[in-house]
Amino acid sequence: MKKLFFILTITLILNSTGNSQELNCRININRNRVQGTNEDLFRKMQKDIYEFMNNRNWTNNIFATNEKIECQIQITISKYNGIDKFTGNISVQSTRPVFNTNYKSILFNYKEDNDFEFYYTEGQALEFNENTHLSNLTSVLAFYAYIIIGIDYDSFGLNAGTPYFEKARQILNNAQSDPDNNWKMFGTSKRNNRYYLIKSITASENIPIRKFYYRYHRLGLDLMSEKLEEGRNNIANACRYLKDVYNRKPDSYFLKIVLTAKIDEIVKIFSEAPVQEKKKVYNILKETDPTNPKIDKIMQQDRN
Repeated sequence: MKKLFFILTITLILNSTGNSQELNCRININRNRVQGTNEDLFRKMQKDIYEFMNNRNWTNNIFATNEKIECQIQITISKYNGIDKFTGNISVQSTRPVFNTNYKSILFNYKEDNDFEFYYTEGQALEFNENTHLSNLTSVLAFYAYIIIGIDYDSFGLNAGTPYFEKARQILNNAQSDPDNNWKMFGTSKRNNRYYLIKSITASENIPIRKFYYRYHRLGLDLMSEKLEEGRNNIANACRYLKDVYNRKPDSYFLKIVLTAKIDEIVKIFSEAPVQEKKKVYNILKETDPTNPKIDKIMQQDRN
C-alpha cells in the first residue's frame, strides 16, 4: 500500500503543475577527430538535438522545472562525408536527486562500443514517430530518452519504468531494417548495443535489479538524510538483489551496467559505516563483482 500510495502521489504531483517536458538533457558534440569542418554546422546540430530531447513530451505526465530528469548525451563524431552523413559514437548518463539534499546519484552511465551512422542536414527538422523508423538519429535519441525515463521511474516506484522500456523496445523493433547493427542481435563485435541493452533490462532474470533500483534509491538514499542507519541498511539489503542476479546469471549485461554506475557510490556510503555493516556489504559485493578492486576500499579504513 505504501508503494502504491507513493506512485499515486507522484503521479498527481506531476500532473498538476509546471511544464510538460521531462528531460533536462545536456548535449555535447565532440568533433575533434574531424578536421577542417564547419563549426557552425556542429553548433546547429547540437542545438537541434538539445531541442529535440528537451522540448518534446515523452510521457503524459507534467514535470515542474525542478523535477526534470538531469541527463547528458555525448556524440563523438569520427567521420563526416562533407554533405550530410556522419559516423559517431554515443554515450549517455543520467542522475537522480536525493531527497532533502543537494546530492545527485548516477542512475545510468552507458557508452556504446560500436559506432553508428546517421544523416543530418542543417535547417531540416528532426522528425520522430514512435510507430515508424524515420531517421536513425532521432530513433537513437528517442530510444535513450525512454531508457533514461524508465530507469528514473524505476527508482521512484517499483517497476514504474515498464511503459517506457516498452516504448524503447518498440523503437528498436521499428529500426530493424536500418543498416545500423546496434539495433540488432548480430552484426556487432561487442554486445554493448541497443538490442542487448533493452533485452537485458526487460529480461525476467533481471527483475531483481529493477527492485534494487527502487529499494536502493527510494527506501535507501532518500531516507538517509533523516534516518541514516535505516536508509543505509536498506541499501545493504538492496544489494542482495544484485547478488541474486549474479548467482543465477553471472554474465548479466544489465548487472554489469548497474555496477558500473553504482559501485563508487556504494563504496563511499559503506566506507563510513560501522564494521558489521561494512563486512555485510563487502561480502555481498565480493560475491557479485569478484574482480573489482574498488570493493576493497570499503574495508581499507579498518585495516589501517
